[in-house]
Amino acid sequence: MLLQEAVDALAIKPDGIYVDGTFGRGGHSRLILSRLSGKGRLIAFDRDPVAVETGKKELAIAFQNFCIVHSSFSQLQGELKKLGVQKIDGVLLDLGISSPQLEAERGFSFRSDGPLDMRMDTSRGQTAAQWIESVSEADLERVIREYGEERYARSIARAIVVARTRQSIVTTLQLAEIVGAVVRARERKREGKQNPATRTFQAIRIFINQELEELSLALQQSIDLLNPGGRLVVISFHSLEDRMVKRFMREHATADVLPRDIPLREIELQRFGKPALKIIGKAVKPGHQEVVENIRSRSAVMRVAEKIS
Repeated sequence: MLLQEAVDALAIKPDGIYVDGTFGRGGHSRLILSRLSGKGRLIAFDRDPVAVETGKKELAIAFQNFCIVHSSFSQLQGELKKLGVQKIDGVLLDLGISSPQLEAERGFSFRSDGPLDMRMDTSRGQTAAQWIESVSEADLERVIREYGEERYARSIARAIVVARTRQSIVTTLQLAEIVGAVVRARERKREGKQNPATRTFQAIRIFINQELEELSLALQQSIDLLNPGGRLVVISFHSLEDRMVKRFMREHATADVLPRDIPLREIELQRFGKPALKIIGKAVKPGHQEVVENIRSRSAVMRVAEKIS
């Protein structure tokens, strides 16, 4: 999503080193590679083993200056160090889930029945079904409220806990039906066209994959890794992510304000006074045509910042 806009925002140098933090189906990686010379380099990351295998088969064989790492973008510094990379010229983080992950067997979608998994990395960690089976009602309510911004979090949590005493909740449609019954009972008319289970599914997915924690780590590491003039490009799909990215960029694009009575040397004042980033342009959203062609893109927001020093 925002394919052309995101790659343009990286302001690619043909001989530079770039990171695609979420390979997905490889759309952004392919376009980045088309703009690199033989001396340039692209390193992609993905938590999904299927995406990693796709990257190895379709791109790593064709491009000697491409490699893909099976890891989260929260491990940027450590993984790049293993590859002998200390600094980069740009990093792209396309958050959320990719289209292949919406297949029924992955458990992210309630449009068709499948196992309630929701793990981006299917090789490790507990599934959503396992978590729901043992989580306390209070913690379930907190996750749904905080990560899903769901007004009916308490009622939904209670309904899930009651339902699991009768039967284990192991499929996506089971969970969607429980949530839908609660939301529809409390609203005369559903809000817009959004499925009533949307917020709850989003909340559980974010929690299971620790998405906000992963993003926080990746943002800070990106500043440390970028060369001066390097770009950080982030595409978010819900308000929690976008607020985090917006706040992070704004904070690092603002010089430190220190009380006048703190004794500091001139060199220390210079170090504290300079911002690390410069915000590039305003937030970018998909155009009408892209939304028509891919309805999932309607919530996408792209923000761009450039490393100053």
